[in-house]
Amino acid sequence: MQLLPEPGPARILAISTLVQTVGRGIWLTASALFLTRSVGLSVTQVGLGLTVTALVSLIASAPMGYLADRYGPRGVQFIGLLASAGFTGALIAVHSFPQFLAVGIATALSDAAFRGARGAMIAGAVPPDQRVRTRAYLRATTNVGIAIGTVLGGVGLAADTRTAYVALIGVNAASLALAALILIPLAPIPAAGPGHGPRLIALRDRPFLAFTVLDGMMSMHFGLLNIALPLWIAQHTDAPHWLISVLLLVNTTVIVLFQVRASRGTEQLTGAARAARRAGLAIAGACLLYAVSGGVPTPVAVGLLVAGALVHVVGELWQSAAGWGISFELAPAHAQGQYQGAYGMGMQLGSMLAPVLVTSLAVGWGAPGWLVLAVLFALLGVVQPPVVRWAARTRPFTATPTPTATPTAASASAG
Repeated sequence: MQLLPEPGPARILAISTLVQTVGRGIWLTASALFLTRSVGLSVTQVGLGLTVTALVSLIASAPMGYLADRYGPRGVQFIGLLASAGFTGALIAVHSFPQFLAVGIATALSDAAFRGARGAMIAGAVPPDQRVRTRAYLRATTNVGIAIGTVLGGVGLAADTRTAYVALIGVNAASLALAALILIPLAPIPAAGPGHGPRLIALRDRPFLAFTVLDGMMSMHFGLLNIALPLWIAQHTDAPHWLISVLLLVNTTVIVLFQVRASRGTEQLTGAARAARRAGLAIAGACLLYAVSGGVPTPVAVGLLVAGALVHVVGELWQSAAGWGISFELAPAHAQGQYQGAYGMGMQLGSMLAPVLVTSLAVGWGAPGWLVLAVLFALLGVVQPPVVRWAARTRPFTATPTPTATPTAASASAG
């Protein structure tokens, strides 16, 4: 699979994303140690600060998307990236918890602006039938960028000096600034938002919010791989601990190679809703495989865990593609920014819930907890098609060709 899309706006967005996520990978790798060992914050302070900034980012997502609709997504995305670069660089001057919190909140707001504008940018610069494909390319390049950044961050961690940490922050800030500059060749996209009437209509759209919550809860599966599974392997199975790294590598590799292919057929609501259902069932199947990997001989445990990780990543591919297709199709043309921002709130909600829920069930309850998670993910997948049909019926515009002649035809359209 080619890493970058064809020349044009999609390729520029992909290159900008690749550069920006290299810095993100560096920060994800080095942030905890920088804040504790160099700044001198306690683990509790770091955790509280990250929780507060995550909450700010969640609340600001839809309003920042509205700004992109109102004033044009390219400018908002450009300013958001430059602001993120500046606030990232300001971390070098942080020496206390209040300073960390202030910089973190400012960074969260600028990140929300960038993310909210990105959805509107894709909607305005890319033909409708290529939007999901473009998002798939961006996700693939994101994984490559974070992987590169993780390696670079590891070099700094090996040095474990303030000078090394400051250098990593500088590279992160530079990557954000460069990502903004790469966007300059893109043609300006006219502001789409009307200057009158209700503003945050995405937050008044109950069917869309219902889908957002369901998709956000489905995104808790990211916590399975990053949090619950490593603890499960270490505490409840006889599999070697190095298998954790192997499973993470398998996940990243499959996403890079197959995310674009997995997005085919999700450009319309019917195909996207079916993909959402398949995603829930696949992730449920992965939970069952994880559950039976405890208390079995090492070779069997390794086989079950690898099989579970493969089934899991297939569900992840479908879930991502389905969410993009549904969120683009349900949004009116003049409000793509705020709808994409509201859609992003779902994943942020899932990220906040996952650490407590998945560890309590999978690690705390053991195999029965995995079974509960399997049922939960299966239900989340199964209920999405009817919710999408409900949302399609309430659109004041034609979201997608949807049969309406008979109840049976309507049911089949998204199922």
